Amino acid sequence: MTLLLGSRKWGVVSGKSNFKSAVTEETIPFRTWQLLNLLADGEFHSGEDFARQLGVSRASVFNALADVADYGVVLQRIRGRGYRLARPWQRLDRDEILRRLGQDAGKFDVEILPQASSSNTLLLQRAGLDFANGGAPSGSVLAVELQTAGRGRRGRAWHSGLGTALTFSLLWRFDRGLNALSGLSLAVGVAKMRALKKLGAQGVQLKWPNDVLTGHGKLGGVLIEAQGDVLGPSVVVIGIGLNFTLSPHLLEQIDQPVSALDEVCAVMPARNQLLAVLLQELADVLQQFAQDGFSAFREEWEQCHIHSNKPVKLQAPDGSTVSGIARGVSDSGELRLETAQGMRCFNSGEIGVRLRDGGAERSGAGASASHPQPQSGLSANVSGVRLRDGGAERSGAGASASHPQPQSGLSANVPGVRLR
Repeated sequence: MTLLLGSRKWGVVSGKSNFKSAVTEETIPFRTWQLLNLLADGEFHSGEDFARQLGVSRASVFNALADVADYGVVLQRIRGRGYRLARPWQRLDRDEILRRLGQDAGKFDVEILPQASSSNTLLLQRAGLDFANGGAPSGSVLAVELQTAGRGRRGRAWHSGLGTALTFSLLWRFDRGLNALSGLSLAVGVAKMRALKKLGAQGVQLKWPNDVLTGHGKLGGVLIEAQGDVLGPSVVVIGIGLNFTLSPHLLEQIDQPVSALDEVCAVMPARNQLLAVLLQELADVLQQFAQDGFSAFREEWEQCHIHSNKPVKLQAPDGSTVSGIARGVSDSGELRLETAQGMRCFNSGEIGVRLRDGGAERSGAGASASHPQPQSGLSANVSGVRLRDGGAERSGAGASASHPQPQSGLSANVPGVRLR
């Protein structure tokens, strides 16, 4: 018995790994996934029909669907008609995504998992070796229908339900080293903005370094993790989360202002279309970034900045704050803040942006796409760096010394990038 998700069989993902070995938390039982797959069309299906199709009892069908509300699924049960999803979910389909990518399809290796704890975690495991020695190729994409332990910057959780968000990770390899990745996170924000505008999204802007906001709250975010050598080569895994819709079940879990694509698009794109357009824009931006760095995107990013020329308050992890006027960003992605002491630049790191109106943050909600907890070892911000080595914090202009191989547990942050 196999479960089809788009053109993918449940038992094997791209012929590379068994689904059960790839998924770290089996939140939804296999039988439940089978039934949700059949219910995706939004039509009524009787328990008797399900039982006959799957070769199980009606009681097994009932039990398999008993707890779907825990995953944000609203299931209608009507005597004499059967079961129907109150809101049909659009399944991700690899063949459809590749079709929409057109001539760009060859740039990507797309995989779709029904569920996983973290798409970034899985891709990072595959990025440990270079491509010549069996590592995942540049352009590897892992999209997850239901992410069970999605996490974003500063340890925040990314909440999503079945079909309510687009959560995926993209692996990309650079010849350049880790020091040259400054501003990458902001460049990825530019790619997201280009994709959303192409799909007709209105009133979307960027919050430093790369959160996408609307007038209602946070629409999506990014978390980037990297491995490699200071002098190169390097590999990044870009985790992206975008809210497609917001169910009451999800809103109960989130205590910050949030937004969804159906609030800003007059005509909603299909999830497969959204992923394809995002991948195309990401590929264009990453290729140009490899040649020209963030300076090629600086002006475009500043045009999208929600806090441009507005009073802001930056809050550091130690609780200290700096107030001033946001005056754009540097060529390396640092926020330029005009303060009473003059112009100052701040690296993204773990500094939050807060409007001065009472100190309440109005510009974000939730977190970006998933990532694992940072490992022990060196942790640093390249470009306006904060280096932590053996627990001692020291300042520097960049990571100058070489470091162990990716398997060593090295951890660092380049403006919006976590280096591992």
